[in-house]
Amino acid sequence: ARPCRACRDETRLMPRYKLTIEYDGTGFFGWQFQADHATVQGVLEAALERIHGTHILVQGAGRTDTGVHALGQVAHVDLPKSWDPFVLRNAINGNVRPHPVSVLEAEEVSDDFHARFSATKRSYLYRILNRRAPPSVDRDRVWHVPVEMDAEAMHEAAQHLVGKHDFTTFRAADCQAQSPVKTLDRFEVSRYGEEIEIRAEARSFLHHQVRSMVGSLKFVGEGKWPAIKMKKALEARDRSACGVVAPPHGLYLVSVGY
Repeated sequence: ARPCRACRDETRLMPRYKLTIEYDGTGFFGWQFQADHATVQGVLEAALERIHGTHILVQGAGRTDTGVHALGQVAHVDLPKSWDPFVLRNAINGNVRPHPVSVLEAEEVSDDFHARFSATKRSYLYRILNRRAPPSVDRDRVWHVPVEMDAEAMHEAAQHLVGKHDFTTFRAADCQAQSPVKTLDRFEVSRYGEEIEIRAEARSFLHHQVRSMVGSLKFVGEGKWPAIKMKKALEARDRSACGVVAPPHGLYLVSVGY
């Protein structure tokens, strides 16, 4: 239910804080609050309620899926009192334990700052472990692909997606975005020994867009698709032209720009 006008007026008078957050998404059912499951938003709101004795809404820059990690998620909160940002950060971190969530930085911001709507750039990293042996230390933090992959061909294919396009092919069937048109500012593939890193940057992304693009790049890397087929898949504007959808545990929200 929408808050009453008086409540909204009161909220605007409360100091607003921007939180930069890191988390391991392995044990969470994504970012967004769910009554019956552990979520990142849920454990942060529970920590703030323990501190303030009342429910505090945490509004994030984006909703990461189940199993997706974050190195620099951003959220904002309106609090009933002023805090020293250093003390606020420590208070939240002390109350969010034992969950693998950490507030890296807290800062007071103006009332017109909004973690989601003020964002101008979102940066993602996807990690692929490309070796025969499965991961142990990085289990649930990389996509293990045992077949040798050609990272240079993957990078070549990725460039066909850079720019403003209709990304229907790489859009989840249940995506709620009003338009499939997005501008992909950066899509790069690099190899570092046994690991392949894929970095994507845009103002915003469609639901499952990054994972869908990465899954198609896997076909290129394995030699199942020529690089030009990525362009043809994009132009098809058809979900059936997409490759596999990469698993969530290799994906990281790295940063949000403002």
